[in-house]
Amino acid sequence: MEEQTIVLIVGAGPAGLATAACLAQLSIPYVIIERENCSASLWRNRAYDRLKLHLAKEFCELPHMSYPADAPTYIPKDQFVKYLDSYVERFDIQPKYNTAIESCTHDEGKDCWISLACDVTTSVVVRYKSKFLVVASGENSAANIPVIPGLHDFTGVAIHSSLYKSGAAYSGKNVLVVGCGNSGMEIAYDLASHGANTSIVVRSPVHVMTKEIIRLGMTLVQHTPVNIVDDFLVRMSNFVFGDLSRHGIVKPKAGPLLLKEKTGRSAVIDVGTVGLIKKGIIKVHGNISKINGNVVEFEDKKESSFDVIVFATGYKSMANTWLKNGESMLNNDGLPKKEFPNHWKGANGLYCAGLARRGLAGIAIDAKNIANDILSTYNTHRFEMN
Repeated sequence: MEEQTIVLIVGAGPAGLATAACLAQLSIPYVIIERENCSASLWRNRAYDRLKLHLAKEFCELPHMSYPADAPTYIPKDQFVKYLDSYVERFDIQPKYNTAIESCTHDEGKDCWISLACDVTTSVVVRYKSKFLVVASGENSAANIPVIPGLHDFTGVAIHSSLYKSGAAYSGKNVLVVGCGNSGMEIAYDLASHGANTSIVVRSPVHVMTKEIIRLGMTLVQHTPVNIVDDFLVRMSNFVFGDLSRHGIVKPKAGPLLLKEKTGRSAVIDVGTVGLIKKGIIKVHGNISKINGNVVEFEDKKESSFDVIVFATGYKSMANTWLKNGESMLNNDGLPKKEFPNHWKGANGLYCAGLARRGLAGIAIDAKNIANDILSTYNTHRFEMN
C-alpha cells in the first residue's frame, strides 16, 4: 500500500496533536501515525494515579485551545487527558493508530520523504510519500534504566516508573526509588503515604521549589532577567525549606530557570516529600554501587535490603532507530543538535516537535513554528511527488 501527503507526523502525543492542529488551521494536508492504540499513551497508560501537571495551566496549553474556565490551576492527569480528547475532536484530528514507523528516508532525486510503517494488527506495511516529515514521537518514547552491577540478579521486583500506578500495592514493603526528579520524589511520597518503608536515591544536585514559587518565577522571567529571577527563587526556596544539604539534597550551581533553559532539567516541585525526608520517614541515599540478591550497596558502603526498586530514571528518544537521514537535526541520542529556540528544523523538510525538553509550552512553540514554516514553502511551490 502507498499513500501520499504533504506532511507526515510521527507520533500522536501532545506534540503530534499540536502540530496537526496548527497545520489544520492553515489548511495544510497531513497524515498522523501512532504506534499505540490511542493518542497520548504516556499520559493514559504510563503515568501514576496521583499525577498532576507540575506547572500552572497557563503554561500548559496547546495552540488554539484554552482549558475550560473552571479548570483547576494545576490540572490532574485525567482532566488533561480529557482536554486532549476535546482537542482531537475540535480540530478533527484522525490519527492512524496501531501504526508503527519502521523507517524514514529522504529521496534526494524526488526531494521527498519515503516512510515505511507497519499496521501492528494486520502486519501490512504502508509506504508514505511526503514532502515534509515531523518527528513527534517524543523524548519519552522508551524507558531508561541505568546499568547497575547485579541488577539482573535482584531477587525482588524492579520496575520503571512508567509501570508504577499507586503505593497501595506496596504497603509494608521496603521500596527504593532511584531518581530524584519530579516523578521520583512524588512516587516516594506516594509510597510513604501508603505505608511503604521508603528510600530514595538522590544521584545529582537538584532544586526543590513549591509550585507557587515556580509559577511566580515563570511569570516574572517574562519581564525580568533570568539571573535576577533565579536568585529570587533560590532565596524563596531557602526560606521555605531551609538547608537541605544535611538531608542529602544539594542545590545545583546554576539557578532553576537557567538550568532548565540550558539542560532541560526541571526543578522538583515538592508535594510533601521534603517534609517526610526531614522527619526521617523517607531515607535518602547516594548512588548505588552494586546489588547482591536483595541487598543494595551504596557508594558510601552502606547496605540495605529491598523488596522493590522503582526506577524513576526517565526516558529516551528512539527516533534514531527509524530516522535514516536525520543527522541535520538530531544527535546520537535522538535529541536536537541545536539549542532552543532553533532546534525544531532540519534539512530537506525535516522537523521535530516536543524534543527540546521544554514541556507543553515548548511543544506549543514548536508546533506553531513548524506549521508556519511549512506554510511559507507550501504557498510558493506546487509539490509533485511522482
